[in-house]
Amino acid sequence: MKYAYYPGCSLERNAAAYDHSVREVADLLGIRLQEIDDWNCCGATEYFSRNELAACAVIARNLALVEPQTDQLVAPCAACYLNLIKTDKLMVDHPEFGKEVNQCLAAGGLKYEPGRVTVRHMLDVIVDDIGETAVRDKVVRPLAGLRVAPYYGCQVVRPISNNDNPEYPMKMDHLLKWLGAEVVDYPVKAHCCGGHMTQISEPQAFELIRRLLQNAQDYVADMIVCMCPMCQLNLDGYQSRVNGFFGTEFKLPIMYFTQMLGIAFGIDPQKLGFGKEIVTAMPVLEAKLGGQPV
Repeated sequence: MKYAYYPGCSLERNAAAYDHSVREVADLLGIRLQEIDDWNCCGATEYFSRNELAACAVIARNLALVEPQTDQLVAPCAACYLNLIKTDKLMVDHPEFGKEVNQCLAAGGLKYEPGRVTVRHMLDVIVDDIGETAVRDKVVRPLAGLRVAPYYGCQVVRPISNNDNPEYPMKMDHLLKWLGAEVVDYPVKAHCCGGHMTQISEPQAFELIRRLLQNAQDYVADMIVCMCPMCQLNLDGYQSRVNGFFGTEFKLPIMYFTQMLGIAFGIDPQKLGFGKEIVTAMPVLEAKLGGQPV
């Protein structure tokens, strides 16, 4: 199976572990990822609030760069995924706006036919295209004994449906169970982590993060497993700040679902980016996986 691949800026820096684990797992599952040549930043969230046409033109450039023979694009980052799929949908639903976007693209010698490329999140590709049997067949180190809280965040499950419940999604739950993990009930799994709120109002941001950490701790999770670089950054990078602000003692590793896939598949943890997280995960994995070497 071949897909165009849009890593996005975060996966080249603070979320490099996500990119490493995506590529390792994709290779083992027979998913061919062809990185878009000369891709550019999706503009994150802020650009849309300033100039919708310019924002869509920047994003549509990436869609236009997908090779003609490829009609599916994988974006692991939740913000990138949402921006790409939203831009395509805006161009499809509003043809006149789509023409304006293409006028912008024409300045760079490009054109995008709305609806030509289907934007996918990596989770959907693995669950929907690869499927349970193929995933289970690759498991050599079951995650039995590991209690995980699946955290989806808000940008993949809504406002545009990915064929999952937008308020209580289950795809990652199913995937982690295929790996043998014990998936805890996690009522806040689709709540917002605050995004860039840490740069605007730390008290409000820290409260949003605290709720997510507290809920995972209340359900005795060993770690939180996520699918978004921003969510991982907030929950991992600001965990100590939250502890200082509220007087809590959270010490929960925040890992990507592709890293957990890689561990279950027997891939070397270093190749999966383990060790790049702030709250280290290796002691938990070694303690919980029944003495299996990790």
